[in-house]
Amino acid sequence: MSDNQDGKPVIKRRDFLAGATALTAALPWLPKAAIAATSGERAPEGAKIARLGIYPAIGICRVGGSAKWFLAPEVPGLPPMPDGGFKDGEQAIKKQVQRFRVYAFDARGRVIREITAADARIEWRVHVANTKAAWYGFNNPLDNGPLAPGLPGQRRNQYFVSDEERLNMLVIDGGETTIAGADTNPNGDDPQYAMGGRFWDQVDVGLGHLRTDADGRLLVFPPDGKSASPTNAPITSFADNNGWHDDWCDGPVQASVTLGDGTVMAADHAWVASVGPNFAPEIPPVSTLYDVISNLNVQQGWSEPPAEPISFRKHVYPTFLRLGLMEWVAAEANLRQGWLKVGNFLDPDYVRQLADPSPANRAFRQSVFEKFRDPHNDKPDAYKTERLKMPYMLGDGVNYDGSPLQWFRFPELQYRHLRMWAEGLFVDDLNDAAADAVTSIDQVDLAQQPEALTHAALEPCSGGAFHPGVELTYYLRLAPMYARNTDPKAEPFRIALGDRPTLLQDIGFLLTPQAAFEGNPDLGTPPPIGPQGPGDLTRWMGLPWQCDAFSCQQVLMQADFPTAVWWPALLPIDVLPEAYYDNMMRDDLSDDERLKFFENRVAWSRGVAGIGYHANASYWDGITNMIALWERMGFVVKRPGPDGTGKLAAIPKEVFVEVGRSNVEGRFKWTPSMGDLPN
Repeated sequence: MSDNQDGKPVIKRRDFLAGATALTAALPWLPKAAIAATSGERAPEGAKIARLGIYPAIGICRVGGSAKWFLAPEVPGLPPMPDGGFKDGEQAIKKQVQRFRVYAFDARGRVIREITAADARIEWRVHVANTKAAWYGFNNPLDNGPLAPGLPGQRRNQYFVSDEERLNMLVIDGGETTIAGADTNPNGDDPQYAMGGRFWDQVDVGLGHLRTDADGRLLVFPPDGKSASPTNAPITSFADNNGWHDDWCDGPVQASVTLGDGTVMAADHAWVASVGPNFAPEIPPVSTLYDVISNLNVQQGWSEPPAEPISFRKHVYPTFLRLGLMEWVAAEANLRQGWLKVGNFLDPDYVRQLADPSPANRAFRQSVFEKFRDPHNDKPDAYKTERLKMPYMLGDGVNYDGSPLQWFRFPELQYRHLRMWAEGLFVDDLNDAAADAVTSIDQVDLAQQPEALTHAALEPCSGGAFHPGVELTYYLRLAPMYARNTDPKAEPFRIALGDRPTLLQDIGFLLTPQAAFEGNPDLGTPPPIGPQGPGDLTRWMGLPWQCDAFSCQQVLMQADFPTAVWWPALLPIDVLPEAYYDNMMRDDLSDDERLKFFENRVAWSRGVAGIGYHANASYWDGITNMIALWERMGFVVKRPGPDGTGKLAAIPKEVFVEVGRSNVEGRFKWTPSMGDLPN
């Protein structure tokens, strides 16, 4: 078995639990402890099916140029670990494939069972599109009000294409693709299951394809991650480049199910988005899209907040662990003790103290809590007083120097959990042997499986800052985007499905905050922050996507130390390269020399802006070159550290290393025999 291509996970829970220190033997992201299920009980035997639903409610594919692939996460806390790594040889990145399932519920919302090809015929329908070039430019989020006023965006390609031509020239529409049965299109080469369209009326653009597995579950394959300009237009922006296309896409996933007795039922729809790779797949972002949407659900009263006392394992510790793991992808976190007096969140003894809810430990907990940035502090000096707090990341309002939104803010629910922890309103349930034993979604309690699938899909995705973001952006924290906003029977995570007659959404010359939330009545256009159509989620992201991925690394400011960062999990910033790791593991070097290699980091994006003694090495070179070089970048993955004493004892037993990086010389095919200087 390799790369999960038979639809079965290859990762073992015990492998994942061998984390950066012994602490991770008590990792909290485990199904029984980490999931607040939508239904806490199963339906009784013989219950009648009242509703069907597709899960995950929002699924994430990740682009790659390889024909090899692996399944997207299906259990919270279990990252993908494809056989042979995330690359196919030196260059091509393997695709992350999202699998969708159908579950049956009774009239009280209790889970009856998963519906598979063994007991029903499932006809899947997927309609994805890429409408980026026909959308509006990104400047900043439009929902932050006076703290960071939304800046209007002009139409992309407004001088390149007439209004009459925008639909045919700029919208890459895959149309609706249908698939049914078990093991359909097993090799992925049947053209009737391919998705794609045309750009500029000149270029065919693939948007992925569909398959089914042995049980009739849907497999959505992403495209290759390619970007191009048929007009050879220059790159002039991190987010908005006229004449360019990429192949990110999104759209609804629907299913018509014919049960064994002939009953035909439509399942509640889901959504799928194809986005960029996760270059540090074992290190979750500090705040995730699951955190962001869960916060919205509680704010709207669609979900109940966890009862007191909360669980340390599932509500608190994930934030600490994520902050601890950031040291492997960002120097500001690795050197955090130099600017913020707080302990090492990967140290087992320190975590045991964090997990202590006793009154005697209250002062310690409060001292740590004070180091977190307060999302409620809107005072004029907040941008100063809240600056050097955790995490040291830029925020939505970076456009406005002096705004408290200049710095990253936790979603309210995540911060509430930290506040309750500081007050001692939690139980120490860090160790859970039963949950630790879970290795696949089939071992999760049936009543929790639907929620687990959605949780697992969104947990690896960045929950901010949204400028515009890594995978998707700020609209996911807004109620009008969800079916539950108008249908009290809808589940909280389901995107509202619109019925516009065209994928082109014209709201006038400018995308303003008012137009975003109210639409354009003069044109009869509904608001874009509302029910969605194919391509509506990914259109807000950078075009082409690689430019934004490179541009949002660290941000140099007046202070030399520390250096603020953007999204250091999925897009690493400072890494331990494989060459340093190899020397760190050499027995023939002294302990001092080996420790030097461990203590040094390099830029993940090194060389992309230019190679050689006369390289321009400018910002514009970098965001342009990344379009061609993105698959050559390295992945940060776990490796064993040295088993040493003395000075080597300072090196963890497991470390995270950048591997799979290949030559970023873009001018010609370089080999080591040519020498180090450019020809």
